[in-house]
Amino acid sequence: METCYRHPNRETGVSCSNCGRPICPDCMTPTTVGMRCPECSKDRTRVVNMRNLASVPRVTYTLIGVNVVAFLAEQGQFTISGAARGALITNGWIDRFDIHINHQYWRLITNGFLHENILHIAFNMYLLYLLGLMLEPAIGSVRFGAAYFTSLLAGSAGALIATPGASIGASGAIFGLMGVAVVELRSRNIGVMQSGIGGLILINLVFSFTFPGISIGDHIGGLIGGLLAGVALKAGDRYRSRALGLAGCAAISVISVALGLLAAGSTSTGIGL
Repeated sequence: METCYRHPNRETGVSCSNCGRPICPDCMTPTTVGMRCPECSKDRTRVVNMRNLASVPRVTYTLIGVNVVAFLAEQGQFTISGAARGALITNGWIDRFDIHINHQYWRLITNGFLHENILHIAFNMYLLYLLGLMLEPAIGSVRFGAAYFTSLLAGSAGALIATPGASIGASGAIFGLMGVAVVELRSRNIGVMQSGIGGLILINLVFSFTFPGISIGDHIGGLIGGLLAGVALKAGDRYRSRALGLAGCAAISVISVALGLLAAGSTSTGIGL
């Protein structure tokens, strides 16, 4: 059994919920997110309580609003067969040719706000709503937004690597939020499968590999990017520097863009969701 980091002669089975150091009863400070050591209890890092959890997840609602507005604006730009013919879609999707030859790098972002049909956007926005309600109040709006766009760029890189044709959809960013949730749950000693996030990831991965027309690279890339973003944000917590966590997300985003640009070199037709 571990011993208290301040009292080596005292065995304990309790660890600080923030830094993970073993603490004895004399060193425990109860908080709404578990026991904390004396140092972390003095930290000004925002403690999540019921009032915080009830706060409005503004970034989540903003992202949903942008996606819905983009979806309404693109109506009439798809044929019944699913082929795209409108400028908003053709100038917003991500594909190797336009990235590599035409240098239209905005597509790395814009593809994540376009959807082919009502079922596509409804499923993605429902997951964004659920994950946003859970994550944004827990990690903060700024870090939630950073994790979202880091995951989006990682998903774009994955799409360019694995999908020869064009790809659209917020799925990469959604998978990334699932990855962030996994890291956050594990840091709080909450079972990933018991929370339902593990099952959600598995079900979505099965769909990704089962149904045709789905950009598997976007999903896998977004999930990896989200996991790395979650680790970076937790590293910032451990060293009591939110700037460090945000810098980690920025570095992951830069690496994702670089990998995507390296992968963009050929083109074909088709749309992945």
